Amino acid sequence: MDVIRDTTSARDRTAELVALRASVEAGDAAGTERQRAKGKLTARERIELLLDAGSFSEVEQLRRHRATGFGLEAKKPYTDGVITGWGTVEGRTVFVYAHDFRIFGGALGEAHATKIHKIMDMAIAAGAPLVSLNDGAGARIQEGVSALAGYGGIFQRNTRASGVIPQISVMLGPCAGGAAYSPALTDFVFMVRETSQMFITGPDVVKAVTGEEITQNGLGGADVHAETSGVCHFAYDDEETCIAEVRYLLSMLPQNNRENPPRAESSDPADRRSEVLLDLVPADGNRPYDMTKVIEELVDDGDYLEVHERWARNIICALARLDGQVVGIVANQPQSLAGVLDIEASEKAARFVQMCDAFNIPILTLLDVPGFLPGVDQEHGGIIRHGAKLLYAYCNATVPRISLILRKAYGGAYIVMDSQSIGADLTYAWPTNEIAVMGAEGAANVIFRRQIADAADPEAMRVRMVKEYKAELMHPYYAAERGLVDDVIDPSETREVLIKSLAMLHTKHADLPSRKHGNPPQ
Repeated sequence: MDVIRDTTSARDRTAELVALRASVEAGDAAGTERQRAKGKLTARERIELLLDAGSFSEVEQLRRHRATGFGLEAKKPYTDGVITGWGTVEGRTVFVYAHDFRIFGGALGEAHATKIHKIMDMAIAAGAPLVSLNDGAGARIQEGVSALAGYGGIFQRNTRASGVIPQISVMLGPCAGGAAYSPALTDFVFMVRETSQMFITGPDVVKAVTGEEITQNGLGGADVHAETSGVCHFAYDDEETCIAEVRYLLSMLPQNNRENPPRAESSDPADRRSEVLLDLVPADGNRPYDMTKVIEELVDDGDYLEVHERWARNIICALARLDGQVVGIVANQPQSLAGVLDIEASEKAARFVQMCDAFNIPILTLLDVPGFLPGVDQEHGGIIRHGAKLLYAYCNATVPRISLILRKAYGGAYIVMDSQSIGADLTYAWPTNEIAVMGAEGAANVIFRRQIADAADPEAMRVRMVKEYKAELMHPYYAAERGLVDDVIDPSETREVLIKSLAMLHTKHADLPSRKHGNPPQ
């Protein structure tokens, strides 16, 4: 609706405005059908799912590009292919922008980018989360370098907002080339299987350069990034479920770094005993178990949101509530690689700890770790610097930090997993704990090597020395006797102990040294 009629009254002009807005919001019918054929929703339908009903306020709906050449001067649709504005999620303000694939394939041009820059600036100034609903074909080629500069402005704002407001990227279509770096700079990335892909160079370029043939989903689909690359934190089968989970995540996060996460009323008693915990964790350190079952027993109503669930499965990172208070949980998973720390687990947990610290979310660490994963690949891959990322993240965190040692806690991995020596506020242990430099078998083989070798029955001597080492240095109260554990607790009382501890730490205040920023290991 481009023609401005000769109107003679404010009523006529207002009626014209209403008709124009209705036309813009309805969009291109043919484009809508093309979206439907791909199994995708329109940008406005996505915004409606994300925000509370009737809460959306649009910004620059009537914006149009000013570019010329390549036929652009004859095609100047309103919104320029991106819808921007704000609304509420469960009553709290959230800013949003959504690419409209029906217009220029959602490609970014100068006006399109300027709209995004504006809404990002508004989100930072207002101190409210920013959600991007991504479904675009990258830079608008017809506008040349102006489009590339638009991406630069987005990246700069992503970085400025990092750790200040929550930033969530929801991938609902293609995202290729430099455009993929904006989601990578945000706190969380959601993807939808089959319809969303992320890659720097597409399948055609890969084939031309390397000769490898691969599909778009095989190269950068949701499952690839959720399981292999770690780029994607959450992957779902459909847009409706994906966006519903974005709303749930937002309910666990504060508006900005100056606020605490929202507290929720809980009907789960704070003093609830969990007798089942006495049987969930085997005393035998060689027997695996599912750490998620422990988490379910501890948190309110057994409800938690796992981050990066399918990547680096030997460590669990999750958001949950204890007596209504949001906590971030980092836990070894004995069911996967015996719960060891490796390169990917260290990176996953380090980023999660940093996110929790940035947004005032207390951190609960559940330890059952036999050490770092040995191997040439790990050493050559830089396990030293990658493991140091997790160590740095914990040491730098000023939020309340509680660690609980369920069973094994060996060597450097014990130190790295928020031990008391690196600043944990409170450290608890179950009676099944074994805190040591290494396992008893390995330690006995080193310490008593000569006695075992000289014995008439080396195997019997080795068994005897293992028992001696355990009795002397690995009994459950050894660390508590030396002040390295604040208390050894009854597993069934763990929930109550943690809740009381979090309540005490609620007013914790800690200052870091004055500096421009640290230089974390890379």
